[in-house]
Amino acid sequence: MNDTSLPADLAGVESPLEQDGFACLHASTTRALLQPYGLADWAGFAASWNRLGLDRYMADGGRYRRRRHATYTVSAEAIERKKHQPHYQSRDYNELNGGIERWFRPVETTIGTHPALIAVLRLMRRLVTDLTPPDRRPDVWHVEIHQFRIEARAGEPGEPTPEGLHRDGVDWVLVLMIQRENVASGETTIHDLHRHPVGHFTLTDPLDAALVDDNRVYHGVTAVRPIDPARPAWRDVLVVTFRHQ
Repeated sequence: MNDTSLPADLAGVESPLEQDGFACLHASTTRALLQPYGLADWAGFAASWNRLGLDRYMADGGRYRRRRHATYTVSAEAIERKKHQPHYQSRDYNELNGGIERWFRPVETTIGTHPALIAVLRLMRRLVTDLTPPDRRPDVWHVEIHQFRIEARAGEPGEPTPEGLHRDGVDWVLVLMIQRENVASGETTIHDLHRHPVGHFTLTDPLDAALVDDNRVYHGVTAVRPIDPARPAWRDVLVVTFRHQ
């Protein structure tokens, strides 16, 4: 897996990540960064969010979250999907749903090798490798991907981060907007390690993205509510995490 030369605006992504611990990317920037890595068939990729399974591990009793999950090893030479395994977070990082192994439906085989996903993984490897000091930079990253759909109904808002303001217990996090349908709010908030607010923005368009240095900041997302209560309403995102093996 050889890196392709990237547009000059790569520096515009790495600079705020290095300085502030987070960056918000508009869709046009994300698309320009992904295209050299083979971004294709976005519509087919996004349509797979219609085939997620209900998250039955919600300790708050909610039935508003659907998801699929997969794990990979990612290096300069290869992207390899691992045998399906549970997602685990300690309660130090997820007080609501942590402390147990959570088995979600696996990402579909065709989506797990989809050119849009592979482009995301290749770009992320380039970014996180650039930004990780050489003495802490692994040859191989452990990567998890999560397809999330948060549904909202009249009188029942959907919670993108029901655990509240949090860190994920990894090194780097990407949140990529897939689609919003008939929802309001869903504002991303960023706080420093003293929990002081340092940034906020809302991902609205497909390919809008947030990048987070999980060692340096907390993040959270406000609840989404239907604009028209008579119509289906949801927020679809892809979450990708990178950490040392």
